[in-house]
Parts: sequence; structure tokens; C-alpha cells
Amino acid sequence: MREAFGFLTVLGRPTPAPTPRALRWFPLVGATLGAAVGSVWWLADRAFPALLAAVLAVAADLALTGLLHADGLADSADGLLPPASRERRLEIMRTPDIGAFGATVLGVVLLARVGALAARPADIVLIAALWCTSRTVAAVAPAWLRYARDDGLASSLLATPTSALTGLAVVPAAAGAVLVAGWAGAAAIAAAVLGGVAVLLLARARLGGFTGDVLGAAIVVAETVGLIVASARW
Repeated sequence: MREAFGFLTVLGRPTPAPTPRALRWFPLVGATLGAAVGSVWWLADRAFPALLAAVLAVAADLALTGLLHADGLADSADGLLPPASRERRLEIMRTPDIGAFGATVLGVVLLARVGALAARPADIVLIAALWCTSRTVAAVAPAWLRYARDDGLASSLLATPTSALTGLAVVPAAAGAVLVAGWAGAAAIAAAVLGGVAVLLLARARLGGFTGDVLGAAIVVAETVGLIVASARW
């Protein structure tokens, strides 16, 4: 559990190369992180206008994750979206700078997250459920996708095959979202899963598998799609 917290958040001891057992704790880390972000949102919503409360919640998420997933989203957009060979895509994703695709996608996603949060009442359980779901998608990815690099940030997670049973963590997350937000919560969880899986399928089509950046992108996209669906006028 310490490895998962150290790898996915700025909390605890930094873990640059976690072992495969860290994957099973990804859903719990996501739920805990989501509860923290949701709490910031809930408290800020009682002191500030909805838009500012949403900005503070998004900022809290970026701070707690150390921009790890945001960086993965930007790198993945730069590598997966423009036309290029597989080798060139992987090369682009490894470089530290950010290109036009990455900057544009990251900016749009951050605006969408702020807008979605500002459009609905603050809800700690919903955020915890969505953040749990997004990390669950990332945790089960190695069970059905191969790693696209010979060596990289996520390669240390693959020494032991991941159990697809980790995906069952979505069940209590969905139950919590349904209890609090009704069918809107259920739709948000389903949309989050589909959004994360869509990123992984795109990576499989263009890279032949996933990378650490792709997992980060899947996490952010899953959460954002879930937030957008949850903010719809049900």
C-alpha cells in the first residue's frame, strides 16, 4: 500500500519503481485521493463561489498527484494523436517537453474538469468513487495489454501478471455513487470506465500496448468523462 501511495501521490515516501503488488492497492489509493479532493471541493464550496471552489478542487488534485497524471496525459496526446510511426510516437512520449497536442488537450481537459465541478453541488462520495474507478482501470490494464516499451516507468509493475479481479473494486465505488447521486452516479461510473478503456484501446492500436504515460492519461480521461456525465442535466 505504501508503494502505491508513494507512486501515485506525493504522500508518503517517493517510489520510483514500485513492485507489482502495488497495483492491487491502486483502487484504494484512488478512493482516498478522491475523498481528499472531494473534501477540498466541499469545504471550498461553502466559502467561495462555485467556480472558484471547482478551481481549488482541481488544483488540489494536481498538487496531491504531483502532476504525474497530467504529465502523462500531455505526453500521451503528443505521442498518440499526430500521425507518426510507432517508434516515433514512443520517442515523442519520452521527451520531457510538451507539444501543441499535449498543451491543447491538457488545457481543454482542465477546463472541462473545472466546468463540470462548478456545474453541480459538491459531492465527496462521487469524487471518491470516480477516482477509485480511474485507478482501477489503470490497475487492470496490464492484465489484457502488453507493455509497449522494453523498459520504462511502469515496467517494474509487470514482473507478476495483474489479476483482472482487481477490477471488482469498481463495484463498491459504483454502489457509493448510486447511493449518493442515483442514476447520474451510475452513468458517471460507466462513462469513466469507457473513457479510460478508450484511451487504452487507442494506445493498443497506435503503440501495440500501454506505457506509464498512457496509464496516467487513462486515469485523467476516465475521471473527466465521469465528471462531465455527472454534471449533465439529468
